[in-house]
Amino acid sequence: MPWRPLPRIAFAIAIYPFEPSSPADLPLELGDELYIIEEGGKDYSWCRGYLVAPPSILAGLTSIKGQTLEARVFSGIFPRACVEIRELMEHTSAQEGETNGVNGHRVKRKDESHEDDEQDVTEEGESADDADAESSAESSLEDGMIEKVTRKLKPAKRKTTGMTAEGPGASGSETQRKPAPPVPLLKIGDETPSLASEPLVDEIASCLREWQSTKLHELLLSRRYTDLANLGKLVQRVDLGRRQLLHGVLTNQESDLLREKTVWHLVNGNKVVGEEIIIRDPKQRGRLLTGSDNAIEVAKLQASMSLLDKPPSHGPDRINLHHLLLELRGISGQSQDMVTLVMYICSKKREEPARLLSEPFSLGVSPRETIPKGLQSRVRTLFADLSSLDIGETSGSGLQVYLVVKVQVRTAIKETLVAPSPTSPVNDHLQRPESSQDHGRAQSVRGRRSLMWGQNRQGGSQRQRPHAAGALEERGSSVQQPSEHRGQSLGLQEVNDLQKPQVERDAGIAFLNLNKKFFEESSEGEEVLMVWAPTASEQEPFEPGDQVDFLNEHYPSTSGRYGRSKPVERITIRLYSFIDPDADHLIRTKPTLLQHVTKTPKIGFSGAPTKSRSDIYLTLVKPSFPGQALFSHPEKGAIPIPNVSEMHNFQLTLEVRKSSGERIDHCIHPSSDSDSQTAWRTTAICRGESWQQTIRLAIPSEDVPDCHIVMSLADFPDFPFALCWMPLWKEGAFLQDGPHTLLLHEYSKMTTQVVEGRGAYLDLVWDSKSKDAINRESWSAHMSCLRIDSFLCSTTFSQDQVLLGLLRWEEHSDDQLLLLLRQMVFVPEIEIVKLVSDTLDALFSILIDRSGNDEFEDLVFNALVTVLSIVHDRRFHLDPLVNEYAELRFNYPFATPCLIRSYLRLIARRTDYQNSRQLRATLKVGRQIIKFIIVARKQQKAKEAGIGITSNEAAFMRDFKGIFEALEDQMRDESPSLIGSKTLIVQHIHTWLPELLTCFSQEDILNIGISFVDACANVTGKLILHKLVLIWNFARLSLSVEPELRAKLMRKVGNWLDPYWGAIEEPNDQYREQVRLCCSIVALRDGDYGDQTALYYVKVLESYHRIRSQGTPTTCHFSLLFPSTYPFPSRPTNCPRNYDEALIEIAALKATFKSDQLMAHYKNIPYEMATISRMALDMNMSVLRGEAFPKTWLTLYLYHHRIIFDLLDFGSQLMIRDDLPPPEDADKFDTEMWKSLLLALLELVRSETLALEILPEQKRRAVWKIVGDIRQHGAELLGSIWDTIGWETDPEERRQYGLEKLGGYQVQYVPSLVGPILELCLSVHEGLRGCSVEILQSMIISEWSLNEDLAVIEGAMIYALDELFKTKNIGESAHNRFFIDQLLGLFEPFSKTPDNGLWQATKELLDAIDQLLDLLIAVHAPEQQESLRIMNTLKLMDFLKGLEKEDIFIGYVHQLVTVEVEASNFREAGLALGLHADLYSWDLSRTVRELKNPPFPKQSSFERKESLYFEMIKHFEEAGAWGCALDCYRELADQYEHTSFDFAKLARTQRSTARIYEFIARGAGETSRYFRVAFRGLGFPATLRGKEFVYEGKGSERLLNFTDRLQQQHPAAQVSSKADVDNTEGQHLHVTAVSPHRELDHPAYQQPRVPLSTKEFLLSSKPNKFAITSRRHSPRTGIQEQWVEKTVYHTADSFPTILRRSEIITEETVELSPLETAIERTVRKTFELAILQRRLQDADKASVHTMIEAIKSSVDATSSTSVSQYRNILQNHTASTEEDEATQPLVAALQTALLDFVSILKRCLTDLSHTGHRIEHKNFSILFQSTFAPELATLNLTAPPTAAVAPAPDPELVLPPSNLDLSGEL
Repeated sequence: MPWRPLPRIAFAIAIYPFEPSSPADLPLELGDELYIIEEGGKDYSWCRGYLVAPPSILAGLTSIKGQTLEARVFSGIFPRACVEIRELMEHTSAQEGETNGVNGHRVKRKDESHEDDEQDVTEEGESADDADAESSAESSLEDGMIEKVTRKLKPAKRKTTGMTAEGPGASGSETQRKPAPPVPLLKIGDETPSLASEPLVDEIASCLREWQSTKLHELLLSRRYTDLANLGKLVQRVDLGRRQLLHGVLTNQESDLLREKTVWHLVNGNKVVGEEIIIRDPKQRGRLLTGSDNAIEVAKLQASMSLLDKPPSHGPDRINLHHLLLELRGISGQSQDMVTLVMYICSKKREEPARLLSEPFSLGVSPRETIPKGLQSRVRTLFADLSSLDIGETSGSGLQVYLVVKVQVRTAIKETLVAPSPTSPVNDHLQRPESSQDHGRAQSVRGRRSLMWGQNRQGGSQRQRPHAAGALEERGSSVQQPSEHRGQSLGLQEVNDLQKPQVERDAGIAFLNLNKKFFEESSEGEEVLMVWAPTASEQEPFEPGDQVDFLNEHYPSTSGRYGRSKPVERITIRLYSFIDPDADHLIRTKPTLLQHVTKTPKIGFSGAPTKSRSDIYLTLVKPSFPGQALFSHPEKGAIPIPNVSEMHNFQLTLEVRKSSGERIDHCIHPSSDSDSQTAWRTTAICRGESWQQTIRLAIPSEDVPDCHIVMSLADFPDFPFALCWMPLWKEGAFLQDGPHTLLLHEYSKMTTQVVEGRGAYLDLVWDSKSKDAINRESWSAHMSCLRIDSFLCSTTFSQDQVLLGLLRWEEHSDDQLLLLLRQMVFVPEIEIVKLVSDTLDALFSILIDRSGNDEFEDLVFNALVTVLSIVHDRRFHLDPLVNEYAELRFNYPFATPCLIRSYLRLIARRTDYQNSRQLRATLKVGRQIIKFIIVARKQQKAKEAGIGITSNEAAFMRDFKGIFEALEDQMRDESPSLIGSKTLIVQHIHTWLPELLTCFSQEDILNIGISFVDACANVTGKLILHKLVLIWNFARLSLSVEPELRAKLMRKVGNWLDPYWGAIEEPNDQYREQVRLCCSIVALRDGDYGDQTALYYVKVLESYHRIRSQGTPTTCHFSLLFPSTYPFPSRPTNCPRNYDEALIEIAALKATFKSDQLMAHYKNIPYEMATISRMALDMNMSVLRGEAFPKTWLTLYLYHHRIIFDLLDFGSQLMIRDDLPPPEDADKFDTEMWKSLLLALLELVRSETLALEILPEQKRRAVWKIVGDIRQHGAELLGSIWDTIGWETDPEERRQYGLEKLGGYQVQYVPSLVGPILELCLSVHEGLRGCSVEILQSMIISEWSLNEDLAVIEGAMIYALDELFKTKNIGESAHNRFFIDQLLGLFEPFSKTPDNGLWQATKELLDAIDQLLDLLIAVHAPEQQESLRIMNTLKLMDFLKGLEKEDIFIGYVHQLVTVEVEASNFREAGLALGLHADLYSWDLSRTVRELKNPPFPKQSSFERKESLYFEMIKHFEEAGAWGCALDCYRELADQYEHTSFDFAKLARTQRSTARIYEFIARGAGETSRYFRVAFRGLGFPATLRGKEFVYEGKGSERLLNFTDRLQQQHPAAQVSSKADVDNTEGQHLHVTAVSPHRELDHPAYQQPRVPLSTKEFLLSSKPNKFAITSRRHSPRTGIQEQWVEKTVYHTADSFPTILRRSEIITEETVELSPLETAIERTVRKTFELAILQRRLQDADKASVHTMIEAIKSSVDATSSTSVSQYRNILQNHTASTEEDEATQPLVAALQTALLDFVSILKRCLTDLSHTGHRIEHKNFSILFQSTFAPELATLNLTAPPTAAVAPAPDPELVLPPSNLDLSGEL
């Protein structure tokens, strides 16, 4: 079937790949975006269209900075079944090129109505049947589907086309003869089917495409490699998140967390690339916030995301604890056996011992690199419940947290070199199986039975090894590989490992410093830990640096050196960090990651315990054997240590027993993952070493008071030789935490025997520091002991005697009880927290029991306050436990009167110092006290109701309200000492009121609150801010009350706020904070302001203007918006900011006011309508200008566009109704108010933020979703307002102009609004442009009707265009001229009237504007060469000068001056200033107005021009441009002498002129070089093509350097040696060096002895002719026949010029006669000798030989190069009597040239004599005298001639040019 165009372009996505089989096919890949324009083929199953691909990175690397990369477009045909239609796009005519909303085509959704679609376009000549068939094209495209393609197809090479209307590129006759359809330039859709459920999927795709097309190449080209790397990481994260959301592979909780992270990743990505911040709400699945969302929430989210890098963390209700998941990935080492890894976390402060934070976690593994996947779940642990204090989050804590890993291996025991006897314990143990490791064997190794260890229960004393990654093999006495171990003692060696028993020892230690990054939420990373062990070797020792103390503490080395551990060398782990209040909850919510994980608890509590726990931790430190060590003995007191032990394999065995001797089974836990044990054994150590092993005892609570631990010490495998014990209960309480030193007693029958079931050792002294031990043992310094540390972690037991006494209060007398109550303040908080419920029960029991006793009541009340004060301790978070106690356990109904009485007594004594402190403490826990009173009252009422008592309610209400009345009296008391108490009351009273709901009605509670706030009416200072926080809390609590009561409170709130914001008389320093809190309070009403709408609206406007007038502070912190606490919570920002949170909040609050509410209540506004309108319009303008917040906060900025538009619409309706007087009352028209309205609307619609056509995809999408096509609505409103202020036209005007409204009040805005309207005329948006063109038409007609002249409008348009191009990136676009054609079209009817003045004036006006646009575009084009920009600027200046627009002309002049000065082109800067000076005359009577840019005061024309001349001279002297400076001085001298008669200035001018002449005479300054450049070839623009210029080089620039610089300006050009390449393709440059053409008849050639520098200055200071030798004739007959042909170029301007170039206007060929040739050559030779002489004087040794050759050729009369030959030409001309008078100056010039040559040659000979070449000098002098005898005779040179060239300048006489500041001298 033939191809047919679609009625509308279809946007599609490739859902299957397609591989081309012909050149016409378009290869497709999944996800390709296509625009379908035609369909054809069989059953119309093929489509033709464009494929829009992302730009390539190569295009970015070759693009202009800041340029958005264009998409690549490919064309061809493809199967319809491979694509899915997503959108149908409505288009207009191709000539317009754009429609409302977007450029090119407006996106149309599928669900939109097609009733307004344009008629289907059919191809000319197409049959009717085909046309009818087109109507089904849409449905056929939408319904066509094919089966899924499974075969992977490779894409073929695509044919690239441009984005313009070119052919699709496919072959075939039909394709070639059809016009190319327009390609849509903008697409706002891109909504996938997952948009509703997962909007983030499309948002991520949009961001990624924008970053690729606009920012990646910029980061790369600007070498921002760090930002590029960060952006790359963000791209990977958001792309992974997009795929996870798209495929739905996460749980709901994980998806929510991912959405929040992704939203912040997108924000941070935009920050990296410097883009505007677009916000998406994580709570709404990442949806883009739009104009329908709440303004307050939008502002909060925008500010947080714009200024912070992560979500702000608000104070949580529960303590967030840190949890660290450790996963072992692998170990490596030399050991072939299983090793045990013991891991734990500890903390350490400098100069303090390390503190254990967690229980140890142990596992057994094999030293392999990785762990098998099936076993990974068994090598993980979760270190749980670490608080912020534990990990050192507190600033300045200095705490370091470490992960410690100890490596334990089984190794042979250490023995002496003595061979064991057959009966030795070693031989006995060689026969013992390895699996039996306990000392509690039925048969001891020595054949004795221990009375103490006689019982052997299954699982009792045998030490259980922890489970490992794989089953542990039982190791017997078979072959064991030797292992490295520490403690290599002298005199020891290892015997055969096959015979020796083995024991477990520490073999190394690894540690990792866990800094804060390891505990950041969701952080993870892999770490490799190196394992170290003590070593005596000095080879490759480990230098721990700052960690040496830590390492020595955990694994000491006697040598102080550490080396690599051999059994295990390194350990690989992976760490995951989590934050959650409860570890069990965390495990449940993350089953994928934490399933079956072993939880390793913290040692201690991280807060108030919510779960029952009773753990006892013991740390076995080390045994101590001092010199001449002794054991304690029950009879002998002390005995020496027996020699049976070598003390090389110390092991300690520990059990827990009751006093009766009964052993507690399975109560010992060596690690968090090990099974419980009855008897536990340590690792083996040598004497002087330590164990540092921690175990946990889990003993039933009822058994703890009767339990003790008993330990035996043995030198494995020998029998125990010592024992010790320690009770767990002492003096009625658990043993105090901390270190304990236990006496070691001899292990003997006396100490181990059992007496009546009780061990005899219990009668021995256990503590080496007890008084009994010291008194009994005079030799205590030599006693052996064991160091052990204990720590109780229990919610059952306490270690404080006062608290225990209070819990047993019934056992004490009144005096003792009073003492205990007074000592409650000294009880540690942790002890109270552990037993808080029991403590409260005891206190309330005492209170009830001693009711009526004021002393007891007050002390109990104070103790209760002490306990409740812990609520505010962040370490414990006790508040939930107290609430739970009050609601579930509290049962003291008669405590109410006692508490009220104590409370009132305390308030009554508020002025007493001691009681005031107690009162402040009570106020902090006032809520809890009130809660107990109310709960007790409820219980009391229930009991009273049970016995029929109902009369006490009134008494309770009276007494209870008495508390608040007393507090109100205190607030009215102005005593300075009560400030602290008053502050606490205001801060906390709002928390008390909700507790009253069970006993008081809502109205009673509301009245209590209102009465209290009224009592705070006179507060001052910071109390005002706390009062406002109180009002905020009251207002928030009122949200749940009845509507009538809420309305009552809201009216009171308005009155309470009135003094603190708005237009107050004397705003103080905290005014800004007051306004912010007032905004927070009003924001709670969420836009429902009721009858207070007008009041709040006025307050908002007044507060905004007042704060804006105070200025914006600069700070590096950001305070969270709409705070509800004081001080305001703040967060640090990455850089200083200079915008105000108060302005942001006020603007957001204003956005909550709805126009219908304002319309209903505007009559209540206390201002005149005009005043409030101006205030509102001024605030709107301020927000639009970005004064309230940055424009880069895109979402909020766009949101305010929509809100402001609604308010402007509302305001215009009010103004039309109330402020638009009829024509007869025109004098009442408020011009300024209506102007403010129009300007605000114009500022809104011309905002660059709304320009979809210039925005990248992400922002374009945001604008469309947030505000839609607001520019179209704005254009309609603008046109409506403009028509409204116009007057009705009469029939004649209507017929003539075709306008219903014209003139009237409109004329008052000409020309003030011409500029903004003209800016809209340049808009791409058709609606805006059409409306603005019509307004501009009415302005032109009105102005012509009034004045018959359009000069005012022309001037306004010129000024507006100039300002637009300077401030905005207008760019070069065809849209910039659309309005000219449209405007001409509107005036087209006038052209039919002959000699119509309006048509002619309008035509001239628009022609001038069109020309101005060309010039402005050329000047402001980006990335153009500076020389080209200067040239375009000069053209623009000429145009402006012709239009007499002096202000703009002067601005460009000084802009050009600035550019030249920055480039150090001072001469050109001075020439540019001359353009400004030429505008003025030397008139003393004429006054010129003040200029602001550049700044010039109001002064006379003479003074203005004089000041400009001073600046010019300064620049000329800086550049050494003496000729230009002399011209200025001469002009000034002439005016001083003949105009102002200021001889003083004349004298200074003459002196300055004299100095310049001195510089010239001394040869100061450089001679410029010039080059002729011809631009050939068709590749050059018309301004250069075929033209020739003379360029001035920079300094002494040579031809090669100049050519390189020129080629850099024209990189596409080729330097050609041929000049005849005009009509060839490409660009060709023909460059030749030229020199200024010197007129030989110049007087300087006639006068002898003129210095060469002077002559050079006179002949070439202002050249406009340049010459190059084209031919030279040197016949053999002699120089008399020699002639030269030169080409002379005449330039349009004399040099110097601003552009350093001038166009060649004429070219002539000049033939020099022999006489002229002789003059030129002689002069040239003279200059060459002068240069050589200067070099010789500068000690240039290389120039000596050149000088000798030059003198030799000059003095040799027979040489053809000697100028002496030219004497014959003189003789011939002298002998001729018929000589023309014209040749006489040339003859004189040649004579003068010869004389100058002889003079310089004489000086060269003199200088040569000083170089040591005396022979050459003598010979040359003889020849010189003979060759130039006539000239010498004429000069009469008998002595060395005077130098013709001035000597080197005297540095004391010659000042540098920079010192010549004529402005100061004149």
